[in-house]
Amino acid sequence: MAVSLVSNEVSDLCIGKPALRSLPLSAAVVGDALFALRGSGEPHLAVVSADRDAPDKKAVTGKLCVADVICYLCSDGNLESPTVALGRPVSVLLSKGAGLVRRVERQFSVLEALDLILDGAQNLVVPIGSVGRKKLHHGGGGATVEYCWLTHEDFVRYFLNSIAVFSPVATLSIDAVGLVRSATALTVRHDEPGLALLPVLRRALSEQAAVAVVTDDGRLLGEISPLALSACDLMAVTLAAGVATLTAGDLMAFVDYYGSPPESLVRAIRAGLKEKGLQEMLELMEDVLSSFSHSSSSPSASSSSSSSDEESSGGRLPRRLRSRSFSMGRRSEEPEVCHPGNSLVAVMVQALAHRVSYLWVVDEDDYSLIGIVTFADMLRVFREQLQPSL
Repeated sequence: MAVSLVSNEVSDLCIGKPALRSLPLSAAVVGDALFALRGSGEPHLAVVSADRDAPDKKAVTGKLCVADVICYLCSDGNLESPTVALGRPVSVLLSKGAGLVRRVERQFSVLEALDLILDGAQNLVVPIGSVGRKKLHHGGGGATVEYCWLTHEDFVRYFLNSIAVFSPVATLSIDAVGLVRSATALTVRHDEPGLALLPVLRRALSEQAAVAVVTDDGRLLGEISPLALSACDLMAVTLAAGVATLTAGDLMAFVDYYGSPPESLVRAIRAGLKEKGLQEMLELMEDVLSSFSHSSSSPSASSSSSSSDEESSGGRLPRRLRSRSFSMGRRSEEPEVCHPGNSLVAVMVQALAHRVSYLWVVDEDDYSLIGIVTFADMLRVFREQLQPSL
C-alpha cells in the first residue's frame, strides 16, 4: 500500500485543480502586479517568461503575493519614492533564491514531487492541458497549455486520505513526534515598530507561515499573515504606510479591519508619514483612502458598511485580547492554534479545515507561544515513514 501510495502519478493530485493566474514578466511593472493581484481574487499570481531553451515557449519563473509588494515598498528607499518604485519591472519582486517554483510533469511520481517540495520548492507547477480559461501559450501553431499549482496542502491532503498507512505515528502527539519547533524567528512583540516586521515577514513568506504578534511575556495576541494581507481591501501602498509608521500591534489591528480602519490609526499613519518626511507616500495613501471612501458611498456599499458597523460594535473581543494596551479593532479571525498534546492527525485535519499551512502551538493555560508546526514538518514525517518500504 505504501509503495503504491508514492508511486501514483502527480496527475492524481491535479484532478479538479483550477488553472493558475499569471502575469508576464517582460510586460509588467510592480504597479501592474499589484492591480492584478487585487483583481484576481487569488493570494498568488504566477510570473511567466520565455523559456531559455525554447524562446517561443513559456515558463513559470516565480510567484508573487501582496506581502512581496509590501516588503519591496518598505525597502531600499522606496518609501521616499513609491511612484518610481511602482514603475519598476516586476522582476524586482521575485525572490533571488532559485527553485521556489519547480515544474514537474504529470507522469512524475508522487514521491519525486514530494522530494522537490522537501528540497525547498514552495510550489510545483504542473501542465494540465487546456480547460477553456486564459492560456499560457506553449509552442507554435496555436497550441496552448495550462498549468496548475501543487502546494504543501495538496500533499498533506493526499496523505490524510491514506492516513492508516502511517499508523501508529499519525496518532501520536506532535510533541512526541518532534514536530513542534521554535517560532522565535517568526515572532515580534506588539510594541515593536512595524519596520522591524519586514525581515520576519520575509521569513514567513519563505516558510509559508505568518508572523506571530506576542505580549511582553510571550502570550500570543494574533498574527500578521501573507494571506490576511492579500485578503485586505486596502491597497499595498496603504499597508506599506502602516508598516512604516505603526507598531506591530497597531498594524495587526489595521489589517484586521479589512478596508475600514479606525480613524485613530489613519491619523497615526498620517502623522508618522509627515514626521518622517514621506510626503509622496502620504499623498498616495490619501488617494487610496479617498477611492475607498468614494466606492463605499454608493447605496449598496453604504448598506453593507452600515450592517458591518453594527456587527462590529456589538461584537466582543476574546478575553485574552481585551487587555491589549494599543489600539484594537475588530478581529477578522483568530489565529489557528493547537497544543503539544494534540495528535498529528488532529493537527492535519484542523489545518486543512481552516486552509492554513501552519498552526501556532500554545500553552493550554496561559496561551503563551511554544512554537509552530507546519505542513513541511508534517511532510518530512511522512517521507521518513515511507522510506523503509521503498
